[in-house]
Amino acid sequence: MNLLRPVLGMLGLAIGFGLYAAANRYGDPLASVLIGAMFVLLGLLAFWYAKGERWIQVLGAVLALYGLLRMTLLH
Repeated sequence: MNLLRPVLGMLGLAIGFGLYAAANRYGDPLASVLIGAMFVLLGLLAFWYAKGERWIQVLGAVLALYGLLRMTLLH
């Protein structure tokens, strides 16, 4: 069993929650732009990481689309 993958997953989750909380401190509209940019980056990285797994690519595209909407329309 590869233990590195779950450890990196938990570390990434902790970093993500920390960045989300830090971005919320700036208030709107800057917080929405920062959080949206993080979702776009996460979506692009998931799409790149997928390497042919269609469901991960779809998830990455949905995350990136949500990030764009969060930055522009969803304040």
